[in-house]
Amino acid sequence: MGKRTQVAIIGSGPAGLLLGQLLHRAGIDTIIVERRSRDYILGRIRAGVLEQGTVALIDEAGCGERLHREGLIHTGIDLAFAGERHRIDFANLTGGKGVTIYGQTEVTRDLMDARLAADAPTIYEAERVWPADFDCSKPVLHYLHEGTERRIACDFIAGCDGFHGVSRASVSEDKITVFERAYPFGWLGLLADVPPVSDELVYVNHERGFALCSMRSRTRSRYYLQCHASERPEDWPDETFWAELRRRLDEATAARLTTGAAIEKSVAPLRSFVAEPMRFGRLLLAGDAAHIVPPTGAKGLNLAASDVHYLSQALIDHYRTGSEKGLETYSARALARVWKAERFSWWMTSLLHRFPDTGPFGRRMQLAELDYLVGSRAAMTALAENYVGLPY
Repeated sequence: MGKRTQVAIIGSGPAGLLLGQLLHRAGIDTIIVERRSRDYILGRIRAGVLEQGTVALIDEAGCGERLHREGLIHTGIDLAFAGERHRIDFANLTGGKGVTIYGQTEVTRDLMDARLAADAPTIYEAERVWPADFDCSKPVLHYLHEGTERRIACDFIAGCDGFHGVSRASVSEDKITVFERAYPFGWLGLLADVPPVSDELVYVNHERGFALCSMRSRTRSRYYLQCHASERPEDWPDETFWAELRRRLDEATAARLTTGAAIEKSVAPLRSFVAEPMRFGRLLLAGDAAHIVPPTGAKGLNLAASDVHYLSQALIDHYRTGSEKGLETYSARALARVWKAERFSWWMTSLLHRFPDTGPFGRRMQLAELDYLVGSRAAMTALAENYVGLPY
């Protein structure tokens, strides 16, 4: 059984859904194929610090109404070290810019609802998905659905199916170059229905390890602790987690901490990863399918959005004018921004975490850099410019 569309999209996470919505509004037909169920995708807990460029792109897709109503505008972060907190004032340093706190699950829900309202097709619980013939002019997406082998003939395939997806795996190894660094620790995250300890995010460098105080709303908080990558959530009862978090916070912040039962608890490994190029004939990668950043710089979802910005522009231009220029330059344009975000995320990770192999010297270097950072407007500006998002 076969279907035909202009762009077949693999993956219904934020990247695939955002691309689909932007193309739909430009009159371009898409079909999204997803191996998971809708409920599974909406059950995934992810971060939600959105750059202004990401918010603008969601607005362009016509999906920003609830984001603007419920999202929290932050114009700074706190860096905590040596028992004190220091605010980095984004608005003052970047001409009024900030970030919006709005969970990735909520972004996904809004985009799913918009796609459903547009009657644009999404095929959930597709098995054995595999892109083929993308090195010629007639690519095909094969999959199994409800026991039947099916295929989608298309002009282009967009691989938005994440780090473990089939899109990048379908490319011959001799045509792709991978750059990767795995970090020797992970993040233990706990989500709880308690008010945040601070109005804005607090990034903590402590001799016992990194910590982050974040939030999803004014009544739901997300906290993280640096832990060994091999540790499991069940190794950390709630009371153990809260006690360790208090140890890593300064006294004043620890005194304001409200604790509660965990809604969700998980351990995420940290890695930096880039695959080059991001285009292989008529297969184009976007988001985590092509790159991963450690979450320290809050760039994962935002990088997926910037990829979609470049890719949607290229496809819309192709269908409107017949031009191939945007498609030919897509990989280079996207990767230029990817590598800057990789650098920032690597730097933030190196600055704030305890590394087992650097010893007392490395610890002193971190403290010296932090002390310099909070005393230098130039250094704080560099952090602020990257955190709020470099221009597309």
